[in-house]
Amino acid sequence: MTEDKRTDTIDIWVAGTEEPEFQPTFEGEQEIGPEETGGRLAEQYGSVVDDDYLFDDEVSEDERMVINMGPQHPSTHGVLRLQIELEGEVIRRTKPIIGYLHTGMEKTAEQLTFGQGTTNVTRMDYLSPFHGELAFSLATEKLLGIEVPPRAAAIRVLMTELNRITSHLVALATGGMDIGAISMMIYGFRERESILAFFEKTTGLRMNHNYIRPGGVAADLPAGWKDDVAAILAEMPRRVREYDDLLQYNPVWLARTKGVGVITAEEAVAYSITGPTLRATGVDWDLRKVFPYSGIDQYEFEVVTGENGDVYDRYRVRVDEIAESLKIVSQVMDTMPKGDYRIPDRKITPPPRARIDESMEALIHHFKLFTEGFKVPPGETYAAVESPRGELGCYLVSDGGPKPYRMHTRAPSFYNLQGLPIAMADSLMADTIATIASLDPVMGDVDR
Repeated sequence: MTEDKRTDTIDIWVAGTEEPEFQPTFEGEQEIGPEETGGRLAEQYGSVVDDDYLFDDEVSEDERMVINMGPQHPSTHGVLRLQIELEGEVIRRTKPIIGYLHTGMEKTAEQLTFGQGTTNVTRMDYLSPFHGELAFSLATEKLLGIEVPPRAAAIRVLMTELNRITSHLVALATGGMDIGAISMMIYGFRERESILAFFEKTTGLRMNHNYIRPGGVAADLPAGWKDDVAAILAEMPRRVREYDDLLQYNPVWLARTKGVGVITAEEAVAYSITGPTLRATGVDWDLRKVFPYSGIDQYEFEVVTGENGDVYDRYRVRVDEIAESLKIVSQVMDTMPKGDYRIPDRKITPPPRARIDESMEALIHHFKLFTEGFKVPPGETYAAVESPRGELGCYLVSDGGPKPYRMHTRAPSFYNLQGLPIAMADSLMADTIATIASLDPVMGDVDR
């Protein structure tokens, strides 16, 4: 007999852990089916917490139809697919279907050092890259047990608040265009450009900066930065007032936004919705106030809230938050501390560029930091910041090595999308786009 030379196949998890068997998701299983559990039906009908509408359940199934919106659709603000059950022009239930980007950034983080991690997280919510970098850096610094110098903390506040303004400008611009206010698209991107120019001058990039890093920031503010920021502060309030003149009392705008896409405070809290979408319901919750970070509690600003939780209130909250962020930026500019922009610990931050040409030890140190990274003590932690879309959190686990053992991001867009079935239940099909735009989702934030 011939000896069987075949070798056994051995499955090895790279991370070295026991994980549940992978179960593939089939496209058809995500779709609205004729038979759903009572709980799932209640979620899709938007009636889990508070059903705002009453409708006739006796309508024949022949009078209802299921349609797909997306995932390739210009007004879904990304690769988002909605299955919508219609009864005439009225939406009876909605099911958001996600996962089309499949970037796998959280798993990718396990293959990058803590120093490289910000190059990854900055691409998740690409409209507010500084907030992703800040959440990751704060979590890493918690594990390291370090605090950044006051100047580094102030620079972080300056950049994230300017980033909040640019993100809200995109929300107002695209939200206005979706409803038909084409001028808002032009104006919003025009004002955003002035801030992006300052970002490029400071970090070298307009987006995905990798500027906020564990231990501080990558570089100090450029020469003449106060003049650039002062120009933004001088021009932006006047521009924002123009938005109000254009839309605030416009009868078409009011008809398309007032009472549309309503989410109550109770519903928002039950579904862990945060950010402007939560505050538009009247809930006074902002991480910058309740769990302050980077010394932001030393600056004076107000938490903006709405009353009705509709599309109009979400628009108003973002407009008013731009004004509050400008207040913070002005205070940071006037009180910017002197000193280092990163911690002096050479085990974490690389030596100055000039030293590399002068010192062999500095060159070796620089080389080891960028090839091997720095080791982080074992443990787990969570750090969260108030991004333009809500609570953006980073959960990190370290096993004592130079790379995260696990990373998970608490992405606000993911949770806020849960409010779509609630906001759209028993509303008109024509209001779908306005409702989606008012939640300001970023699909890179969802499908990370």
